[in-house]
Amino acid sequence: MTNPRQIAFVALRDVHKGAYADVALDRVLRKFKLPDSDRRLATELVYGSVRRLRTLDALIDQLATKKSHQQPPELRTILHLGFYQLRYQERIPPSAAVNTTVELAKENGFSGLTGFVNGLLRQYIRLAEKSPEPLQLPDNPVERLGILHSLPDWIIQVWLDQIGVAETEKLCEWMNQTPTIDLRINPLRTNLEQVATALESAGVLAQRIPNLPQALRLISSPGAMQNLPGFTEGWWVVQDASAQLVSHLLDPQPGEVVIDTCAAPGGKTTHIAELMQDQGKIWACDRTDSRLRKLQENARRLNLQSIEICTGDSRNLPQFYNIGDRLLLDAPCSGLGTLHRHADARWRQTPESSQELSQLQKQLLSHTSNFVKNGGVLVYATCTLHPAENEAVISEFLAENPQWQIEPLEPSSPYSVYSTPQGWLKVWPHRWDMDGFFMVRLRKTNDSG
Repeated sequence: MTNPRQIAFVALRDVHKGAYADVALDRVLRKFKLPDSDRRLATELVYGSVRRLRTLDALIDQLATKKSHQQPPELRTILHLGFYQLRYQERIPPSAAVNTTVELAKENGFSGLTGFVNGLLRQYIRLAEKSPEPLQLPDNPVERLGILHSLPDWIIQVWLDQIGVAETEKLCEWMNQTPTIDLRINPLRTNLEQVATALESAGVLAQRIPNLPQALRLISSPGAMQNLPGFTEGWWVVQDASAQLVSHLLDPQPGEVVIDTCAAPGGKTTHIAELMQDQGKIWACDRTDSRLRKLQENARRLNLQSIEICTGDSRNLPQFYNIGDRLLLDAPCSGLGTLHRHADARWRQTPESSQELSQLQKQLLSHTSNFVKNGGVLVYATCTLHPAENEAVISEFLAENPQWQIEPLEPSSPYSVYSTPQGWLKVWPHRWDMDGFFMVRLRKTNDSG
């Protein structure tokens, strides 16, 4: 089995039974050795078909007499692969997309339906030749954007309420792009110029990211990350630009005690250590041992000594009361700011799961704020764009805890471009070309405990 489309089909079959897209793809790619170009194609077809699921179903609904949910599940998956190539893969000739999909049907138990598959895909090609948009779309803006950009209506509505139709459309387009890879260089071992030069000599181009002094964005395909120059020497770690912003907002200083309450897998923890010049103590807390091991591996590779591990639920841990100069609560969230990185996240989150997360976030904030000394700083951050998990959590906390106040950035700060009038920072991906994030710096003004 070395056909990338058959491999994509097998992975997608598992996804539609409930597997995570990245896990299903990894499992099948490990079984079969593929050339790089075929691996890339299989990966693109799997992630693309999962991401564009709603649009692809809408095409089946429009063109076939039986709706997508009435089709045999595996035939529906084969049709998704065909339509995905026709609609989104400009490098694949339409004839090749049709023929390979018909072949897939034949090889996977649908020999009797090859005529149906062929006819349906050719019908789409004819429509596409006549009109720039073959898909019939409803007038309602929520449904129109949801079908066209393949997102659930509720997510569209959450964004629409905040930024209106035109910007929501841009955000949807952004969320369907292939994600970039950003590096954070370790200033204790190297500098940006040295890393950029080493990468270039390995044939990988990188560029600076505005406002972020340690960030490089890879603009050509890097291959396996651990083979890049500087990996084993601890010169850099993979971390998205927006996530790097969080530790700069925390602004930890050498010699301080800093508590990172939801630390694993440790991107922000190790960044905090670098910003403190590895002097002081960072308590890295998380409930999951296996994820904390990943943090320890990263800390070792970056040669950082100031991080102490603590396994446990941050809604407990009374040993930390009043000891932190600074605290980071990078809260578990619905991830609506990073949907481009996780192909199936848009189908896994629901309005209910978002509400449950907001309750957890409130509990975490209420408990962990006790870990901060008088005069200390707490940064609350999420990678979602849902007010119930961001603005509402902070507003409720401040109403109940008058000793805490938002500390807005100085206008001269390079990060003030992301500031809002309320004093929190909000990164909209389509405006800044980086993951969606919310973050706010709070200061404890006096001790009422």
